[in-house]
Amino acid sequence: MDKKTIMEKAAKIKLAVFDVDGVLTDGKLILGESGNEYKSFHVRDGHGLVMLMEAGCKVAVITARSSNIVAERMECLGIEYVFQNEKDKGVRLLKLIKELDLEQEQVAYTGDDVIDLPAMVHVGLPIAVADARVEVKNYAVWITENSGGLGAVREVCELIMRAQNKYDDRIKRYLSA
Repeated sequence: MDKKTIMEKAAKIKLAVFDVDGVLTDGKLILGESGNEYKSFHVRDGHGLVMLMEAGCKVAVITARSSNIVAERMECLGIEYVFQNEKDKGVRLLKLIKELDLEQEQVAYTGDDVIDLPAMVHVGLPIAVADARVEVKNYAVWITENSGGLGAVREVCELIMRAQNKYDDRIKRYLSA
């Protein structure tokens, strides 16, 4: 899809939804001897989410797994809509769209694996991270340059803010501090 059409779709976004494992993280699960689970989140992705919310866009995460680490990180970022242990992401997403009184074209979803496809089919801007499965890339209208957990989420946030002419205002805020 051409850049102009992608920007037009991104300009309509009021809700950006992200998968966790493979999108907000690099997809690796590190398990300690005591059974503790560890995940790595990129700080620039997190700040991109904060900037996007400050620009007026709602943010949600939907993950098929359940983790205290995810709950803690999302709370730290101020993300209000956190859905864990969701085996059918499409059903959960449709409920959220209805709850927020949005149209599907006002929603972006970023995923990396086939479990994300049921959600991606219900949005106006389906996005795949650079290292996503080919099936996900084939459905996406935009593919990030960075891999999941390594700046892909920041790219999505900046795409939406730029399309809505809000990115420069976010940057000016830092320059005037």
